[in-house]
Amino acid sequence: MAFQTYSLFVLSIIMISFGHAENALKLLQLQNDIDKLKADFNSSHSDVADGGPIFTERLSSWTERNEKRIILSQIISMYLKMLENTDRSKAHVRNISEELHTLKESLSDGSKKIEDLKDLTKLQMSDLKIQRKAVNELFSVLQKLGDTSSSHKRKRSQFQRLCKC
Repeated sequence: MAFQTYSLFVLSIIMISFGHAENALKLLQLQNDIDKLKADFNSSHSDVADGGPIFTERLSSWTERNEKRIILSQIISMYLKMLENTDRSKAHVRNISEELHTLKESLSDGSKKIEDLKDLTKLQMSDLKIQRKAVNELFSVLQKLGDTSSSHKRKRSQFQRLCKC
């Protein structure tokens, strides 16, 4: 029961949050496919509840639309990876996979951002050439940081002027 609830919840958030309201009906159709997938994975096993949810808790700290696109694209990728190792001859597996692929395409900008983050973690900051390049870019990076924080302040102050709270 927990797997179905979390899967349905995650898929609902993805579909509805990003303007796929017409897909909300499709989500209801996927309910039956998810039930079958639950049976395939024996997700009613008692260990499913151990340690809490694996995806839904992570979603709560990602509040901005663009942030959510990043984390949701990664979650979709993980579901697709999981389904790669399942019996693709089953219609419900194919239906769920197709829907996830469609959603992943609509979140492609999030996937690119994930790759950018992964690439950053691979930089060898002890490499002198990398250090030189980083120092040359430092002022530009700080300027961009200042631009984003001042734009947030500007939006907040505009809202406060408009709001008669």
